[in-house]
Amino acid sequence: MKTVLARLTGFSLLPLISLVTPLLLLPVIASIVGSAGVASVVSGQAIGTFAATVLMWGWSFEGPVAVAQASGAVERGLIYQRSVRDRILLAVLVLPVASLIAAWVATPEFWIDAVAMTLAVGLTGLSPAWFCVGLGQPALSGLYDTVPRAAATIVAVPILFLTQAVWPYAVLTTVVTTVSLMLFHRRVVGGQARLPGGWLAAFPSIWRQRHTGAINIGASAYASTPSPIATVTNPGFGASSLATADSLYRFSLAAIIAVANALQSWVLDPAADRPRRRQVAALLAHAALGVVGVITFSALGPWATSVLFAGRAQASVEVSFYYGLAFFFISTGTPLVRNLLLPAGRQATVLRWTLISALCGVGAMLGAGLTGNWPKIGLGMAASEGLLTLGLLVPALGELKKHPLPEPA
Repeated sequence: MKTVLARLTGFSLLPLISLVTPLLLLPVIASIVGSAGVASVVSGQAIGTFAATVLMWGWSFEGPVAVAQASGAVERGLIYQRSVRDRILLAVLVLPVASLIAAWVATPEFWIDAVAMTLAVGLTGLSPAWFCVGLGQPALSGLYDTVPRAAATIVAVPILFLTQAVWPYAVLTTVVTTVSLMLFHRRVVGGQARLPGGWLAAFPSIWRQRHTGAINIGASAYASTPSPIATVTNPGFGASSLATADSLYRFSLAAIIAVANALQSWVLDPAADRPRRRQVAALLAHAALGVVGVITFSALGPWATSVLFAGRAQASVEVSFYYGLAFFFISTGTPLVRNLLLPAGRQATVLRWTLISALCGVGAMLGAGLTGNWPKIGLGMAASEGLLTLGLLVPALGELKKHPLPEPA
């Protein structure tokens, strides 16, 4: 239990830092671009989040397990080098396309700001955090990932005020991310930078992760679309109001990731004498976190977004509730996927329901946007998350029943 609490503290504190520091930028950015530019910048942020998910591909699911099961430092180093090779190739292909999409979605006078935010957020797909999760060392993730990005954000604040532009943030983030990755790479592989199998070997490696990569992308696709859809179909107040809730929602997901990272190795410990009890504990913890999310978003969403965006834009109570509902479903669904279905080899089941929910969710959001009912775009996203969670519940509970009950005393 001490180990669990230590990991929970580490993997919660670091995402909290990641959560708080970017919030410092929101009032600054809002004061620079005004209410008219908020939707464009947040759309760039959402597109960048999707790009980061593509860059991460299947490593966020498969990587920690591979690292945890590696026989030694040499094998772990090879795993990390393969991930770097694969993700650099994906970055070369994905980031230019994401930038073009951000420029097209944004209003003409703010396309540079949208592209800058897309690149700054997209680069997080190169993060080594998954590797540190596999090692069970949150401090390592903080040293080479969280703290450098937090420092870059803090340094960016006065620069943004002086330049009255958003693009310097992207430049600073790119430099800091590159240096941090080089230092981490040197630590993990001992300075022997090489590409296992060469660049051509990246293609079969990426193909092998097609199921988990598709799950990751499918889930991110509909989660990244509300703000861009609102910006294109309802420019002005509607897009800005929804964008503020969307931005707050994305920062809040760090809490779900923190709990999931802290509990996963404990729940899946092969030496556990009560595996079903651990699974149930994780399910209850995520459900409780989801309830807290609904209450917090509904009660504080309008006020929090007004403060974060310096009064230039604010989420409505209705939209805040929809995003709280989405938070609840994604929190309760996370342990179903990470702790039950994927470890049982049920990737096809997760992928099928992810694609179904993505298609339904994007369709619902487009329908709401095209009819001018912009608040219901948030409801469409919440409904897609709910459909995914409910669809996975039955097969996940089936896997839970396979875990043995503890022997009677």
